[in-house]
Amino acid sequence: MSTFLPTILMGLGLSMDAFSLAILYGTLSFNKRQAITLSMIVGAFHFFMPLFGFHFGNFVFQMLSINAHVLIGIIFTIIAIQMFTSLNKEEELITLKNFGSLLLFGFTVSIDSFTVGIGLSAINENIYLAAFIFCLTSALFTLLGLLMGKKLNKVFGQISVLVGSIILFGLGIYYFFF
Repeated sequence: MSTFLPTILMGLGLSMDAFSLAILYGTLSFNKRQAITLSMIVGAFHFFMPLFGFHFGNFVFQMLSINAHVLIGIIFTIIAIQMFTSLNKEEELITLKNFGSLLLFGFTVSIDSFTVGIGLSAINENIYLAAFIFCLTSALFTLLGLLMGKKLNKVFGQISVLVGSIILFGLGIYYFFF
């Protein structure tokens, strides 16, 4: 499998957490400017967090002799399980009234992209392209969730988290065994 399709799938999987929370926040009063600002923040975090994880992962791989594909499989599987187990939990929404709270939202939905970045060196030769794909997909899905929140919450609510966890779990199994 080439690295482009798995990178797109990773971007979609990582975006689902931001998408599901954006749907919830979209049911609140959000104007378009706020939605665009928050989407850009989420996109920026999804760009930089994998880069930080990538450099941290390179350091770990140099220090320890670990099979990178097995580690990637474990990371994706853990993230997928965490996403799946969060399905029944009610999200406590933080108030997004100032720039600091927007940054906190962006950071919290981007932590999983840091862990994915740890293993990116083993599966993707172009880390910046992967980070850009993560940035683009997460920003677009966040904007979509915010702008269509009231309608999408009724239809997709927790389904988007389930879809994201299935994608990451499938990638985890793939990298663990292949």
